[in-house]
Amino acid sequence: MLRALPVLLAVLALAGCGGDDPPPPDPAAVRLTIEAPADTSTVKEDTVELRGRVQPVRAAVEVGGEAAAVSGGAFSKTVKLEQGVNVIDVSASMPGRSSAFAALRVTYDPRVRIPDLAGTVDEEAARRIDKLGLDVELDAVGGLFDELRSGPRRVCESDPPAGTVVDPGSTVTLKTAKTC
Repeated sequence: MLRALPVLLAVLALAGCGGDDPPPPDPAAVRLTIEAPADTSTVKEDTVELRGRVQPVRAAVEVGGEAAAVSGGAFSKTVKLEQGVNVIDVSASMPGRSSAFAALRVTYDPRVRIPDLAGTVDEEAARRIDKLGLDVELDAVGGLFDELRSGPRRVCESDPPAGTVVDPGSTVTLKTAKTC
């Protein structure tokens, strides 16, 4: 019995280590939410304002490898885009917690689709083309008798035609007449 006593004491000592207390839970992982822009969105500008939230509010955020300011869990960062598809990497981290990562695709396409302006008064059509960042030329195609008709000139067609996608600064010729 005396020989079994040291073994029994060792078993009891080991069984008592830590008792019934479970180990403390791991801290929650960092949570990252991207609010804007939407993944796979297409923009006309060469920059985009990336906005989101992070939890816990003291977590650090990097956008494209550069630190983003975080205030109250909200962050934003202006991202320069190249023409075409851009992948923007976002990470959020905090010591002692698992990090969070996101990647979104934003397409920068500055091209402009020519609107259908048939029937629009020429001056209004020219303003609309100008607002799109395109150059406009008005081409009166009505002929001699067109000058004798009353009313404003209206767009008969455009060159390139409506629906065509062109680069900014391209020239659009609006063919106009009082009757098309």
